[in-house]
Amino acid sequence: MIYDKGAVRTISESYIPVDWPTASTVKAYTTTRIGGFSQSPFGQFNLAYHVGDKAESVEKNRSQLVRDLTLKQSPIWLKQVHGTKVLNADLKDDFALSTELDEAQINIADGCFTTLNNKVCIVMTADCLPILLSNKKGSWVAAVHAGWRGLLDGIIQRSIDGYQGQTNDLIAWLGPCISQQYFEVGGEVKEAFIQQNALYERAFKLTKNNKYLCDLKLVARLILSHYHIDCFGGDWCSYSDQASFYSYRRDGQTGRMASLIWIDSGVEKD
Repeated sequence: MIYDKGAVRTISESYIPVDWPTASTVKAYTTTRIGGFSQSPFGQFNLAYHVGDKAESVEKNRSQLVRDLTLKQSPIWLKQVHGTKVLNADLKDDFALSTELDEAQINIADGCFTTLNNKVCIVMTADCLPILLSNKKGSWVAAVHAGWRGLLDGIIQRSIDGYQGQTNDLIAWLGPCISQQYFEVGGEVKEAFIQQNALYERAFKLTKNNKYLCDLKLVARLILSHYHIDCFGGDWCSYSDQASFYSYRRDGQTGRMASLIWIDSGVEKD
């Protein structure tokens, strides 16, 4: 790990703590773009290798994340493909580490869950919706990457399938994503959703050019409500807040934020 004290940053600017009614042992945050080592157009706290940023800058940023949040294990970085595969972190002692050199062998999935202490589930976003899940007693946690394709194909449902208890014992937190007023999609996207569930029509607004504005957060809330899961968060727009967040739709080439969750053992690492 590389740590450079020369970075200008504070924890309060670089992280949004998740505020929800779960056990105190569950720790969860979403990062902002503020306070890291990356240069334009990735400035500053980009955590993704695959976007074209300098590998050294990403490595420093990831090292900073581990240090700031006192993580006892490296996060389980995923290669997200807008699919529905969800990893069970309990099944392996060691997942592939994400570096520039092993990007092709990284864990291909769009979600991860665990019941083990100190296993850090993490997803990266720059307009897609990050969803964090926990049961109320804090013995199961998950991180989910949900773009419109993932929402349509069932990434939330697949993640919930990883929980062995009653689903109404779960709570969800929605992180920063592109808000409805900036997320234009074609009519075929709307039709695909409402063919699954007519209630999804509430998440689409017709524009003057016969496109639709899609509300990712509303779609997610509708899915979660089916399982009687209470939602928190959802107050941030990645597109409109350029100072705080990356947005692929706004900028094209850009960095990635991360949303991460773990069950803390309370024991300091060596």
